[in-house]
Amino acid sequence: MALFLVSLVRVAANVLSFLVIINVILSYVMSPYHPVRETMDRILEPFLGPIRRIMPKTGMFDFSPIVLIILIQIVETILVILFSSLR
Repeated sequence: MALFLVSLVRVAANVLSFLVIINVILSYVMSPYHPVRETMDRILEPFLGPIRRIMPKTGMFDFSPIVLIILIQIVETILVILFSSLR
């Protein structure tokens, strides 16, 4: 059971990180009103919104995706350690 939970956490973290990276790339090449971009924003905004409110404004650069990826990795590591100790 613990091995399944570890695998599930790792897959979820990788998928979420991949979505963040894809969203950043799409933000440069696609209109914000494109259905794909709107869907990605609906998925990621609950995660990125609180980070954007906490972080100071940095002009035209948005560092919240980088912070989110770092937080995803930290949470993944903590959960993997916890679930690994259940064995």
